[in-house]
Amino acid sequence: MPKYAVILPAAGKSSRFSKQRKKVFVELKGRPVWVRTAEQFVRRDDVVQTILVVAPDDLEWFKEKFRPNLAFMDLEVVTGGAERADSVQNALARVRADVDFVAVHDAARPLIVKDWIDQVFSAAEQHGAAILATPVTSTLKRSDANHSIEETVSRANLWAAQTPQVFQRQILLDAFARRGSDQPTDEAELVERIGVAVRIVTGSPLNLKITTPDDFRMAEYLLDALPKEKMPGFLRPFAEEPEPG
Repeated sequence: MPKYAVILPAAGKSSRFSKQRKKVFVELKGRPVWVRTAEQFVRRDDVVQTILVVAPDDLEWFKEKFRPNLAFMDLEVVTGGAERADSVQNALARVRADVDFVAVHDAARPLIVKDWIDQVFSAAEQHGAAILATPVTSTLKRSDANHSIEETVSRANLWAAQTPQVFQRQILLDAFARRGSDQPTDEAELVERIGVAVRIVTGSPLNLKITTPDDFRMAEYLLDALPKEKMPGFLRPFAEEPEPG
């Protein structure tokens, strides 16, 4: 069975969510967003290492605030950098040498479920690099600086990228080694730059990333619509409410 390391970036500023609270630390129906995300990976047999990346200014507060959770989860916490790519690169440097694949998943995507992870992991094993994404279904418009429409953009073969994004460990190491000064929007972009084909696995619109307060409200409603699995009790020793379903 291939061995996976999972990197969970959670070092962003969350400026579109709140000036007081970072989205990944907010409780979503009784449990912090980052906990709901991390538990989907730490309980997998094929994941041998899970790394959560937090901002340097949050590190000591995070360790104290979430001490009970960290005591019951096999999780490493590292500090991030100025940009997402810096944060992922910091975590990548800590990935064990015996790991075969590295998955990067937004800590702010707490609605991920086992089936979607299984699918993208399987595709990465077959193709070396794979991501979850959903086909673009909305009509797309390109505007000028004054928000006047300049053109309608064809949505044919357009996809909205999600996470997890999963790569053979050496592929991701090579991509970051040749990163350059341009900031990528995701890890797949770096891998694309070195000429490696990235396979798309059709994901679900339910796998949303919490960016704004509206996203958070949607996540609250969608949580109960997800397929449920029975979780070991040690993952939720201090849950404030029983898991639905």
